[in-house]
Amino acid sequence: MEKIKMKTPLVEIDGDEMTRIIWKMIKDELLLPYIDLKTEYYDLGLEKRDETNDQITIDSAEAIKKYKVGVKCATITPNGQRMKEYTLKEMWKSPNGTIRAILDGTVFRAPIIVDSIKPFVKTWVKPIVIARHAYGDIYKNTEMQVKGNAKAELVVTDEDGTVTKQLIHNFKTPGVIMGVHNIDESIESFARACFNYALDQKQDLWFSTKDTISKKYDHRFKDIFEELYENEYKEKFKENNIEYFYSLIDDIVARIMRSEGGIIWACKNYDGDVMSDMVASAFGSLAMMTSVLVTPDGNYEYEAAHGTVTRHYYNHLKGEETSTNSMATLFAWTGALKKRGELDNLSELVRFSELLEKAALQTIEDGVMTKDLAILSEVENKKVVNTRQFLIEVKKRLDEIL
Repeated sequence: MEKIKMKTPLVEIDGDEMTRIIWKMIKDELLLPYIDLKTEYYDLGLEKRDETNDQITIDSAEAIKKYKVGVKCATITPNGQRMKEYTLKEMWKSPNGTIRAILDGTVFRAPIIVDSIKPFVKTWVKPIVIARHAYGDIYKNTEMQVKGNAKAELVVTDEDGTVTKQLIHNFKTPGVIMGVHNIDESIESFARACFNYALDQKQDLWFSTKDTISKKYDHRFKDIFEELYENEYKEKFKENNIEYFYSLIDDIVARIMRSEGGIIWACKNYDGDVMSDMVASAFGSLAMMTSVLVTPDGNYEYEAAHGTVTRHYYNHLKGEETSTNSMATLFAWTGALKKRGELDNLSELVRFSELLEKAALQTIEDGVMTKDLAILSEVENKKVVNTRQFLIEVKKRLDEIL
């Protein structure tokens, strides 16, 4: 077949460790032979972030604003151990947190469903989508260590110079302190994205915070959601026979575990980070979850919801065979290419992306899969393959479909 021509580049954001290896494999085996791929490339490998003082992360986010669609590989968020390992100038913040803060918006994460892999939670028969707020909270926090015998205060200075203070804690002994924030505009965008997505999918929307403990911070989220729902969305939800439901996060967790699924679960930033991993694992694997950041002004950033698969990477460096699941990274690419095709009216690019997803799912249903899925799959005759072999098997089925 003649290669599909792209009109507009999408922003390609490379990453770290094993996912970086998989990133190249996917491009070489499944994209470049079929698409005249146009991308604006940013290397967010940890070395390059350190070299540019993390400016490249900011540049990649600005590029997504320009081109509307980006696809991102998993990246390392360095801790103390990583700082020594990579001899970093600084313990750089989460690239995802930086990009999401610049773009704003909501992250929607949904499991990749395979018929032969049953959820660990037996009641779940439908997918659960996590809608995660993508701005602020712990990902934009300011923190410090306190030596002790010190008073910590929350201080706000208004434009007219008025100062408001509130005691946080009198430290008699050493400790730590953190300041987090959010803004009404971003919370409203989050709420609107969740309501619109629920209407589009015709699914119930559940929202959870801990407003009984956080009577100002979390309560502000609850109030904005409630006001928006009552003023703009209540009648639309009734017309579509779907429900908006708010409760405390511990109650929602218990309800989710007893539900049949088919729900959009809206979470604050950190809650969504944790709960999306729980949902993905319960449906089978962290490597079987799609993730897309959707902004109020129509920008899209697709990524895998998992990390950089460090252990497999070090095995790979030693020349050992790996069997790493590439599905989430592959679906990040197909999601971005589909959206690029939709925005540019390239039906052939949309169709190719859909067929590539179909070929990947068919490979697993045929019993050919990586080691992590072989443990879970109910297929009788399973063939466990290594990282590259899986992508080659997908390519075989793609060529048959095409």
